[in-house]
Amino acid sequence: MGTGTETRICVVVENPPAPSETFIRAHIDHLPAQVVMIHGWPPTIGDKPILSFAERLVHKVGRVVAGVGLQRETTVAYITAFKRYRAQAVLAEYGTSGVLAFDACKHLKIPLIVHFHGFDASERATLRENAQTYPALFEAAAAIVAVSRAMQRQLVLLGASPEKVHYNPYGVDCEKFKGAEPAKAAPIFLAVGRFVEKKAPHLTLTAFAAVQRAVPDARLRMIGDGPLLGQCRSLVRELGINEFVTFFGTQQPSFVQHEMQKARCFVQHSVVASSGDSEGTPVGILEAGASGLPVVSTRHGGIPDVVIEGETGFLVAENDVDGMAQRMVQMATSPDLAGILGHRARKHIQDNFSSERSLGRLWSIIESAIASRKTRLSRSAARLS
Repeated sequence: MGTGTETRICVVVENPPAPSETFIRAHIDHLPAQVVMIHGWPPTIGDKPILSFAERLVHKVGRVVAGVGLQRETTVAYITAFKRYRAQAVLAEYGTSGVLAFDACKHLKIPLIVHFHGFDASERATLRENAQTYPALFEAAAAIVAVSRAMQRQLVLLGASPEKVHYNPYGVDCEKFKGAEPAKAAPIFLAVGRFVEKKAPHLTLTAFAAVQRAVPDARLRMIGDGPLLGQCRSLVRELGINEFVTFFGTQQPSFVQHEMQKARCFVQHSVVASSGDSEGTPVGILEAGASGLPVVSTRHGGIPDVVIEGETGFLVAENDVDGMAQRMVQMATSPDLAGILGHRARKHIQDNFSSERSLGRLWSIIESAIASRKTRLSRSAARLS
């Protein structure tokens, strides 16, 4: 990825990365630059707010007297941080973080790269809240990153210039995720992801109930936590499959790697949530493919970008539980086919979705934005001389 260790980048996030947001942590830890993460309210670096208590008090009084909102204080905090750390570019993780940062970037003439991930480009409430701010963000941003082709099209529909929107899916460490042998594995299905509406874990469970009736030794193992976990535990009892399903809760990546090595197939029934929230490119599906597992999932978000239907796995329509069950039965009863699909899946991920490839593309986008800014500044200086 070149030698960018002298380049200074500020990464803006609304909250420190959650355990499931490994893609953001990878950007912070592995971009070839000096990276400073700014997070939370008030904007904070590490555990120390950027503005002192006295500075925040001055702004609070100013808000009361002048009737201005928190955005002004936020902008001042970001300007202070970007100047303090001599940022040459700002990477905003999620469009909503970009909204918070773009006034400061515009003031300092620092290139802003806005990385969209999922809900920020699809959830209806978020789009309504940003109906006025997203157009200004798209205009101010030096580059916009989409993690799926579907998201790329959506951002253009929302008003982003096609020339600014770059397709760059997540990557996976193919040295850590490897070693699955689905042809030799028992008919164990694995699901990894948060228990939220857009991942529809209840539909995966309903499909598995049909699989278990057809293949009595089939098992389903689910890793993750979230608001729907309690409902899913109740559903398992109602479906009479309690002894065939294991819930592990949130686990470390090493645990996930080990479970993938023991599985026959990875499953995920992603859907558009009632809020409009949609997937970007699910990391779990990338990790499964890298491990050498076939995937049974849905034609949703960035999943068709990753899973080649009939070559590395199978896709069904959203909410097609019967179709998903049929493909899962096929995987449970055809270990040789699962092995062939899994072998192809690993090669496909290695060739197209490695962490090195994803980080390299993101770094190229950032470097290009910095170079364009330098060119503009040089031209301005030449005109004034």
